[in-house]
Amino acid sequence: IELVIHEQAFKLQLSIVFFSFTIEEGSSSLKELLITTESPPIFVQSDPKMNDTDVSKQIQQMVRFIRQEAEEKANEISVSAEEEFNIEKLQLVEAEKKKIRQEFERKEKQVDVRKKIEYSMQLNSSRIKVLQAQDDLVHHHVYKKLLQDLIVQSLLRLKEPAVLLRCRKDDLHLVESVLHSAKEEYAENANVHPPEIIVDNVHLPPAPSHHDAHGPFCSGGVVLASRDGKIVCENTLDARLDVVFRKKLPEIRKHLFGQVAA
Repeated sequence: IELVIHEQAFKLQLSIVFFSFTIEEGSSSLKELLITTESPPIFVQSDPKMNDTDVSKQIQQMVRFIRQEAEEKANEISVSAEEEFNIEKLQLVEAEKKKIRQEFERKEKQVDVRKKIEYSMQLNSSRIKVLQAQDDLVHHHVYKKLLQDLIVQSLLRLKEPAVLLRCRKDDLHLVESVLHSAKEEYAENANVHPPEIIVDNVHLPPAPSHHDAHGPFCSGGVVLASRDGKIVCENTLDARLDVVFRKKLPEIRKHLFGQVAA
């Protein structure tokens, strides 16, 4: 834009200089002068009665007029160019600001997504460690005796001659191996005939797994119910842990918040 201003101003100044030089060289013999600008053409005719001094004055007056008009035109071009420059600069600045805001929002979303992914990965890793620790602590011979005790305890609670037993599919072979011993132990403790125990074809949910961390699960144990299903004894490890947690809740509250005044 500045180059255009300088170029047009230079052309106008060059025209003025050339015109002035022509006038000074041939003012005495000048008869007619045609000046072409954006304004209508101006004709300057010399009066035969005018002497060279009058002609020179008139020509100088026209030169000043042309120069003034050229300067005004140059100023208009300069102001217009400055306005266009400011508008263009403002548009460029706003466009760059918009790009920066969009880039910031995009990166901010990427950071949020990355945080969520990292949190999910850490959570799954922690669950896997817990499951692995649980698996390491479970000894099959100990768990087998635990299943027998849970079955006997459930029978003592129900005191039904016939019951329905449900367990995990993975524990089915262990349950079947202790079923006879559990019935005999219950009959001896309750002084009754051994009950009829029917193993349900529907199984309890599997153990917790990192493949389906949000799905239903059962850590082990059994569920016994009367034949009509009206009485249910849930003796799973998860239910036992929940009972222990509820019993220990006042003690946990005391350790966390201290003794509460009555």
